Amino acid sequence: MQKKKRPDVKQLRKKATEIRKDILRMLHTAGSGHTGGSLSMVEILISLYYYSLKHDPKKPLWKNRDKVLLSKGHGCPALYAVLADAGYFPKKELSTLRKLGSRLQGHPQLGLPGLEISSGSLGQGLSIAIGMALADKMDGISSKIYCIMGDGETNEGQVWEAAMSASHYNLDRICAIIDFNKLQIDGFCCDIMNMGSYVHKWESFGWKVIEADGHDLTSLMDALDAAEKVKDKPQIILAHTIKGKGVSFMENQVKWHGIAPKKNELEDALKELDEQAKEI
Repeated sequence: MQKKKRPDVKQLRKKATEIRKDILRMLHTAGSGHTGGSLSMVEILISLYYYSLKHDPKKPLWKNRDKVLLSKGHGCPALYAVLADAGYFPKKELSTLRKLGSRLQGHPQLGLPGLEISSGSLGQGLSIAIGMALADKMDGISSKIYCIMGDGETNEGQVWEAAMSASHYNLDRICAIIDFNKLQIDGFCCDIMNMGSYVHKWESFGWKVIEADGHDLTSLMDALDAAEKVKDKPQIILAHTIKGKGVSFMENQVKWHGIAPKKNELEDALKELDEQAKEI
């Protein structure tokens, strides 16, 4: 396999800052939404859409495209911001988040270019990925399917039924990515439902486990490269992240799971991100 050319990490870090600003503006304008879990997955999406993914914004239904399934649908403001930046639809549409008649609903809804599934009911994305992978296998299509999940989402039993199925069928074109930010709506994941060792658990289900720093683009690209080389078994990247990443007063704060920033909070957050951009 020919090695992919790495993009300029400094430029991608700047892009991550701009994407975070877009997310915050969208959520403030909407007056509701999921801030923390959107901010935590920015680098995951950037490493996919600007490095690993085989895709074409001008041909969103291209048969041989790689697919990104956002199982943790509440994080869709991050996906919308990245899709718009990549050219799937006009960026001005971001301001319509959660408005009546908008293509950008509070959870992904098919009809927006770049979306592969409607999601939001947690625990279902990996099962959908399996169905797609089995269909591709029968049709002789070698596309990669990436399924982004939350760590709290893995409390769902359906996730583990899907995990068994993916390894049983040797679906090596599936790569799951966990936005491992350690928090869910009711508090710290380990307090709500202690899942033990994710590494041992996924390995015991027949998956290749790869760990990465979910905010280090080089670490993520290394992990995606490693996943691409795995044969005969599905892969999962445990991307260690921080909920609310990039805004100090939002980081690791459970209250930011499901609220949007008010005007003064938006101004403070944008100012902080501007200062970070100067240091890149």
